[in-house]
Amino acid sequence: MIKYKLTCKNCDKSFDSWFASSKEFDKLKKLNLISCGICNSQKVKKSLMSPMVINNSIKERKRNTDEEKLKKFKKKMKKYQQFIKNNFEYVGKNFAYKARSIHYDSEKKSKGIYGKATLDEVKSLNEEGIETQTIPWIEDKEN
Repeated sequence: MIKYKLTCKNCDKSFDSWFASSKEFDKLKKLNLISCGICNSQKVKKSLMSPMVINNSIKERKRNTDEEKLKKFKKKMKKYQQFIKNNFEYVGKNFAYKARSIHYDSEKKSKGIYGKATLDEVKSLNEEGIETQTIPWIEDKEN
């Protein structure tokens, strides 16, 4: 497939059109099957245009940029996780139970907690007015 920028000699408008090949364009032009989409004139010619070439180095740069973004994200998430580990109590799979006990016991003073909960447990806690946050957790192991 090839894309040409075409110009109508009649109305001076430009438009793009796709063809199977340059030979196909020439064949259709010779048979008067190419016309302007604006004025319907058959006085259409190819305009000068630059080819679009995708360079492997461009793809490689994009991949490297994406990898760098992922590394930065992981680094920030690990820093955030370390803050949580240092300032909150880990309660494991008992998160929903502990969150309720802290919420409903007004005399109980506790530092924040973190742990594991199912989506249903989190939804139930939120419906009860117990504020929770879900964050992605990156394990220390690399794949």
